[in-house]
Amino acid sequence: MSLRFYDTRTRQVRDFVPLREGCVSLYLCGATVQAPPHIGHIRSGVSFDILRRWLMYRGYRVIFCRNVTDIDDKILNVAASEGVQWWEVSERNYRAFAEAYDTLGCLPPTVEPRATGHIPEMIELMRRLIDRGHAYVAEDGSGDVYFDVTSYAEYGSLSNQRLEEMRAAEDGDARAKRDPRDFALWKGARPGEPSWPTPWGPGRPGWHLECSAMATKYLGPTFDIHGGGVDLVFPHHENESAQSRAAGDGFARYWLHNGLLTTGGEKMSKSLGNSLLIPEITRRVRPVELRYYLGQAHYRSNLDYSEESLREAASAYQRLENFLVRVNEIAGPIPDDVPVPEEFAAALDDDLGVPQALAVAHNHVREGNSALAEGAKERAAQIGARLRAMLAVLGLDPLSPQWAGSDDSGLHDVVDSLVSMVLEQRQEARKRKDYATADRIRDQLAEMGIAVEDTPQGPRWELKRS
Repeated sequence: MSLRFYDTRTRQVRDFVPLREGCVSLYLCGATVQAPPHIGHIRSGVSFDILRRWLMYRGYRVIFCRNVTDIDDKILNVAASEGVQWWEVSERNYRAFAEAYDTLGCLPPTVEPRATGHIPEMIELMRRLIDRGHAYVAEDGSGDVYFDVTSYAEYGSLSNQRLEEMRAAEDGDARAKRDPRDFALWKGARPGEPSWPTPWGPGRPGWHLECSAMATKYLGPTFDIHGGGVDLVFPHHENESAQSRAAGDGFARYWLHNGLLTTGGEKMSKSLGNSLLIPEITRRVRPVELRYYLGQAHYRSNLDYSEESLREAASAYQRLENFLVRVNEIAGPIPDDVPVPEEFAAALDDDLGVPQALAVAHNHVREGNSALAEGAKERAAQIGARLRAMLAVLGLDPLSPQWAGSDDSGLHDVVDSLVSMVLEQRQEARKRKDYATADRIRDQLAEMGIAVEDTPQGPRWELKRS
């Protein structure tokens, strides 16, 4: 089965055919670094990390560009309120985003350009648009440059809107615009704000211009996939597409958008007071469990956050993890080079159907536990190998260096020795038929969060996750 994705522009699932055989160019709208990331921001990173991993599994070389918007009205507002330089705000929050992506196991991008490093490319794009009659310099002397939405017949096609039904763009002085719906490519210098020189006067870039310039700089005038959150379809991605295509670039051939992470049905945002920062969440669940939670739903669906749903996701991951750890102990090291099952591959080929793929994984756990109960170690090992392959594709392999022992701070060997010593005392009590003492030891371990299971091979223990 060939890969198929839902394309926002055509509003249908399409067979995926890359521009170049064996290679996929992927652009993701990354962070606007005015604040540290909440889990809603990072859902997009996880969703497109899974896409990237699946493309790589299918044999593609993936050139992944994820930008950083490091100059923006919101960044300037935060800097002014704190009395610090704008670049201080950008840098500290860029580092917070980088740490969050790494914490949740997202592969680093091939390139991660910052907007302020690509002013020449933005100037050239504006020049092309002005020469083609799609952009103009404001006549009020402000130095603003605007895109003329009426000059481009396809404006609104990505978001499926009609121009006459659109409201004014709120990114510039309406008096300087030919049409209130025209959007800013460049904002003329204002007192106290950073600026860069252009042929039309000093100023700073508009948000939409930044992404078009960076995407085409690294991926070429036409590239395969443009991704981002569904909240970016309009105006951001609509404007990106319009200005790039009006300038003569083919731009993105497929547009993929992930759904929102909501709280109580509302978009998660700092302004609503319901944002949940990554370090805050990873004090309650492990990073790998948070990754499972953010990636478990179909990427296009909304995901409503609750503490209960987070705990359920953590428990679901632990069932996968515990089976693999148990097989690894009983049947020996699990290989990491077997192919994934066909039904798993079919699910991901069909518009990245992660829920269906995870159902295959959990079915393997049920089958594998039955094999272990029957003493069929070889069959359990084969099932474990397939399960490990599936989880690796999703970035969730508990035996990988990324996650193995990630929550024990190097103390696992010490804890294992101490628990083993206590379990030996319990075994001695059982041999003496002092079952009261044996049960008391087991109960005391349980109170400390250590679950003990008696198996034909002897007792085994594991930490219980809350």
